[in-house]
Amino acid sequence: MKCVSVEKLNSAAKNPSELISEGEKLYSEQLSAAAAAIFSEREKRPVVLLSGPSGSGKTTSAYRISHLLEEYGCKAHIISMDNYFLPMHENEAARDENGNIDFESPYRLDIPLFKKHLEMLSKCEEINIPSFDFAKQERYGGMKLKREKGELVILEGIHALNPLVTGDCDDFTTCVYVSVRTRISNGEKLLHPSKIRLMRRLMRDKLYRGRSLSETFEFFKSVERGEGLYIMPFKYRADFDIDTFIEYEASVYRNILLPELEKAAADYPDYGFYADIEEFLRLLEPIEKKYVPENALIREFIGE
Repeated sequence: MKCVSVEKLNSAAKNPSELISEGEKLYSEQLSAAAAAIFSEREKRPVVLLSGPSGSGKTTSAYRISHLLEEYGCKAHIISMDNYFLPMHENEAARDENGNIDFESPYRLDIPLFKKHLEMLSKCEEINIPSFDFAKQERYGGMKLKREKGELVILEGIHALNPLVTGDCDDFTTCVYVSVRTRISNGEKLLHPSKIRLMRRLMRDKLYRGRSLSETFEFFKSVERGEGLYIMPFKYRADFDIDTFIEYEASVYRNILLPELEKAAADYPDYGFYADIEEFLRLLEPIEKKYVPENALIREFIGE
């Protein structure tokens, strides 16, 4: 179990450029190792399946690996598995024990179509990727894609390592799992990686999805349930396990989140479950968002 102390982060925050550089280096080195191995196996394993729980940085990791592969001279196409969601009226199999739609269920995906496309991609056959409209919960005709020989395809989504969804594809895929694996310590308590991912979600949901912190807290309960049922059991399939914790990130989140957390503390009845986020943030010296590189993973959550 990897931990980083509040004391270390606050000491390093006196020179934010150095702390940021080190944090980015640790993440980049993991991506580089994965990209090098994926490139070397590209003929035998032309498809990359990239999974991770909510707030893990799947999208940024997929694009960063894609850019590294292109530096090797290998084109890599990225497909979000979100495009394979079924319209709400076709989601009967995704209902939970209470008859409600389980938004984390793999049955929200058009599994037969995804398996078919996965096989076709491995054979360089043309597919028509659907496009899913989250606002309307409808699916539309999408984009044609034909992988040329020597090219790679990266499929990213929370269910990318679930064999129920992917079928028997081990012979032609490389599996990558990304998530926050590091804890923050204050000397007495540890802040769990799921809380760091939650901080990311709190910012992204407010910035891009118009959700209040209380709404995200409530939504995160079902997210965590889904992770335990549908994501964590398949981590073992990963050829690469990438820790997306960025050492300076919580220091950047401090001044962005604290005012919002204070409002949520007054409004959200179950705030006690998440009060440790506020407790740890108050201990940290802040780092201004302007120091964060444009291509940093946490830009996926803080914007700009």
